[in-house]
Amino acid sequence: MIRVLAIVTFALVLTRAAHADVQRYAVIIGANSGAADEQKLRFAESDASRVAELLGEVGGVPDENQVVLRSKDADQVRRALIATNERIRTEQQAGHDTLLFVYYSGHGDADALHLGDTRLALRELEALVRGSSASVRMLVIDSCRSGTVTRVKGGKADAPLELSNDVAELPGEGVIVLTASTAGEDAQESDDLGGSFFTHYLISALRGAADDNSDQLVTVAEAFGYTREQTILASSRTLSGTQHPTFHYDLRGRADVTLTELGVKGRGRLTLPNDATWLVIRSGANVVGEITAEGKRRSLSLRPGKYTVRGRTREALLEGSVTIEADRETVVDSTKLERSTYAHLVRKGKGDILGHVAGPIVGPMLQTAVIEGASPCVGGLVGWMYTRADLTLSPRLAGCRGTFSNRTLDANTDALALDLQVAKAWDVSRLTFALAITGGGELLRETFDTRGLAPTRTSVAGHLDAGGSIAVPIVARAYLTAEVAAQTHFLSIEEQDGSKAMTARFTLRSLLAVGVWL
Repeated sequence: MIRVLAIVTFALVLTRAAHADVQRYAVIIGANSGAADEQKLRFAESDASRVAELLGEVGGVPDENQVVLRSKDADQVRRALIATNERIRTEQQAGHDTLLFVYYSGHGDADALHLGDTRLALRELEALVRGSSASVRMLVIDSCRSGTVTRVKGGKADAPLELSNDVAELPGEGVIVLTASTAGEDAQESDDLGGSFFTHYLISALRGAADDNSDQLVTVAEAFGYTREQTILASSRTLSGTQHPTFHYDLRGRADVTLTELGVKGRGRLTLPNDATWLVIRSGANVVGEITAEGKRRSLSLRPGKYTVRGRTREALLEGSVTIEADRETVVDSTKLERSTYAHLVRKGKGDILGHVAGPIVGPMLQTAVIEGASPCVGGLVGWMYTRADLTLSPRLAGCRGTFSNRTLDANTDALALDLQVAKAWDVSRLTFALAITGGGELLRETFDTRGLAPTRTSVAGHLDAGGSIAVPIVARAYLTAEVAAQTHFLSIEEQDGSKAMTARFTLRSLLAVGVWL
């Protein structure tokens, strides 16, 4: 056992040493603006900044080896790539591998990247990357067209961006190419994530979400596998449709390439429980990583500082703050986080996560009699609750039966009402208090039993209610609510002389119901 441990430790040391000996360079390009007729992107340049930050923190690319270009034209990008290639050629040390990482986020089509009103031919970009003397050259392109809240990256329907498949035409050995989508698909931005789906999941992968074998190293294969899977899942829920990231490589003799090392001294590790999908947000900044509920790895490598963690379970949202310390592991305890049911979440105005929530409600009801002298009306109510940040709307169907009896007459009194309730709710801890106005129409029927005959009398009425309620979550997405309302019924009654007159009757109604947020 000691020999096995020694061999494993020695192999891990060699792997880390090899990773450290690689000289790494990066050219990071972000362009929010494309051609004049293309919609301006929101996150292409910030995505570029996040990639540059990640490569400096865990990717082994020092600041002096990074060139970050934002809102630059094609000529400036071209000169930066040529200068970086020249520097790699002159500074390359014998016996040391070198890696060139080129990333682009912005507009593009089948022929070129759109950098403002200038274009950089895709074939030229390929030639500059493949022609570098670096041992490994990696090109990552997050580009396409444009949309709305989930935004397609670009501005118009055009031929898709397409990389060459003819590796014989250009130097191919040691080349890795990742693209955000296939030739016929759009690459999309997300307002919720503050960036593109593809880049968001690539960054999460490289921070540790893709470290399947827990060796504190994330390889190209691990990173792409995670990024592709999560991008497909996330984009499948958008109007623009599913995007499928693509992967081409020609490493010839290399099993894989390590992109990030997570155990860098001075960094901290955040470990999250497996009961939710987690977003990790740096205070005052965008999302820095995500751990999915199905993910094998539950840790991210982060620089020291304060972060917000936001977990989504099927039943609720979990939120809280954590402080990451250097060279230490911080484990999140979900029981110590603020827990909000989805209805609470909507009423907080968290429209970036959930704009509304809805579900059925059902329960027994008791109402004082509309007909003078009758017993209380016992029945039930079914309805649908639709909650937004400002109001709750609830269409309902209620029915009940009471009795009437004297020396000469026995009768059943039935009521069937179709209502619409409008309510304003406030959350206090786990309880929800609401004030509501309800209006609707109802069908009233009296069935008499006298001397063996059973005549009926039917009338139509309207009513307006004012009341309040209290609700409390009970389990999962279910909740228990109790309502009380004062009702005013407007109906026509027949006088003794046979004439009819409008009158108002006042009742009280109570309801105990169970609801479920779907």
